[in-house]
Amino acid sequence: MKILLAIFSAILLFGAGVLLAPRLQPLLAQLGHEAAKPADAAAPSERQPVKYRHPMNPTIFSDTPAKDDMGMDYIPVYADDGKTDASPGIRIAPEVVNNLGVRTATVERGDLSRRIETVGYIDYDERALSHVHLRANGWVESLKVRTLGERVRKGDLLLEVYAPDLVNAQKEYLQALGGILESLKTAARDRLLALGVSESQIQQVEKERRVRQLTAVYARQDGIVSALNIREGMYVTPEMELMTLADVSTVWVKVEAFEQQAGWLAVGQKAEVRLPHAPGEAWEGTVEYIYPDVDSKTRAVRARLRFPNPGERLKFNMFADVVIHAAPRAKVLSIPREALIRTGDESRVIVELGDGRFEVRPVETGIEAGDRVEIRAGLKEGERVATSAQFLLDSESSVRASLQRLSKPAAPEIWTTGVINAVEQTSRTLNVTHEPIPALNWPAMTMDFPTAQGVKLEGLKSDRKARFRIREGDDGRYVIDAINPSPPAPLPKGEGSPAPSPPAPLPKGEGSTAP
Repeated sequence: MKILLAIFSAILLFGAGVLLAPRLQPLLAQLGHEAAKPADAAAPSERQPVKYRHPMNPTIFSDTPAKDDMGMDYIPVYADDGKTDASPGIRIAPEVVNNLGVRTATVERGDLSRRIETVGYIDYDERALSHVHLRANGWVESLKVRTLGERVRKGDLLLEVYAPDLVNAQKEYLQALGGILESLKTAARDRLLALGVSESQIQQVEKERRVRQLTAVYARQDGIVSALNIREGMYVTPEMELMTLADVSTVWVKVEAFEQQAGWLAVGQKAEVRLPHAPGEAWEGTVEYIYPDVDSKTRAVRARLRFPNPGERLKFNMFADVVIHAAPRAKVLSIPREALIRTGDESRVIVELGDGRFEVRPVETGIEAGDRVEIRAGLKEGERVATSAQFLLDSESSVRASLQRLSKPAAPEIWTTGVINAVEQTSRTLNVTHEPIPALNWPAMTMDFPTAQGVKLEGLKSDRKARFRIREGDDGRYVIDAINPSPPAPLPKGEGSPAPSPPAPLPKGEGSTAP
């Protein structure tokens, strides 16, 4: 009996399972799905790029990761790149920054040395030149100096000439010496000196009491013969330059600087000269003279430098590399030259803001000295600027700015007319009673408006009517960014409020009319 009861119970349970299985299966599946959800949700969701952009040409895209011709990775573009971000600048993924090889440098403040690097040529010191002339017509009978560049010392015999006027002057002097009148002696002696006869020759005539047919010409300084225009037997006259003697112990170096560097040059500045045939050596000198004019063809400022020439290693007409050390600019901001992006009408840099953000910022530049550029406005000390890959970052910023301009139309200008009640110079706030502004659905009211930085508050008085241009500020408040204190003119259709008087009815749907 017990066995039959057990068999009957088993049959009942099996039948219940068969009948309930179709209803329990969806419930079990649902329970299994709910149990699997936490595991799926725990998996991190990665930010996937939608496209990849060419690193050099922002107009080329790829659906898959790729490399350009130079082996640089395409830049990933994400779906949320176009979303509005309150932070300034652009954000670049860290891996992209690393792949681009972005390097930065600090904006530094300090003395910026000014160097004028130019090329000059070596010339004679014109103050150490002497020309040899005769003071009477004659013939060259004996020429002691026969070649250019020959070295002479002061007092050396250069040449002997036969000049009838000199012979006659000697005869007159000898006749005066035989007389008793001292005045005749003095006059005859002075005539010989005026004709260029040396003191030693006059004493020799007095001693020998005879006329010398040949008159000697002696060197007046040490130097070399830089010009030789005579030969033996030539007939010479007083206007002829027989030869030129040049002192080579000092030389001039004539240089030219750019017209923009005219304000850098000053007399007395230190200068260095380097020659191709003497690498590693430098000659030190000074700026001696700055010419008062600018060359009309080259638009260059000319200067003259003076250098000592020991050993006569500075050869005349030789070209030389010249560096002039101008006075430095004290305590100025400067950045490396490679960080500056120059365009046709402005200069700008890429500023690192941290957290992968970069900002394009226009700057005002000053002088350039070596590998650094002075920054007059646009940067602060301690900021960091990109010195490599800055052109790619600048291109990225330009593309995103263009997309923002296309996706977000510019806000229309809103003008209104009102009366100035009070001017707060400290807080730069105006209390204004303005007319209705249909563009904003504002009725006529009295309220305080902050003013933009470019708005001048000087000269504004209370109880005076004016036109105002308002815009929404970054904090959501409306600010006045332009003021026209002149009597208001009729406003064009579509501006903030209609003309004050007489009121013109507005078409249906454009808002309220002027009171």
